[in-house]
Amino acid sequence: MLATDIPALPRGVRLHHDKVRDTWVLLAPERAITLDMVGHAILTEVDGARSFADITSTLAKRYDAPVDEIVKDSAGFLDALRNRRFLDVLA
Repeated sequence: MLATDIPALPRGVRLHHDKVRDTWVLLAPERAITLDMVGHAILTEVDGARSFADITSTLAKRYDAPVDEIVKDSAGFLDALRNRRFLDVLA
């Protein structure tokens, strides 16, 4: 994922809180992924308007973590979602 890429959830994909299991899931038509705290933190910043660099900068400040570590972890997570068609990337 490039710093200028703008990640966005495609139509039909959304974050949902599963009250029965008390966990967050990413829902898509006929598919779902259970999210851990890190995945949820990343996806709550994905709004389809801000760049990957903006998102990772915000996360690094919020969690007082090194930006390069946040970039590495976030890129891997978002690339995996993109490969499974849970995420679009706008140029």
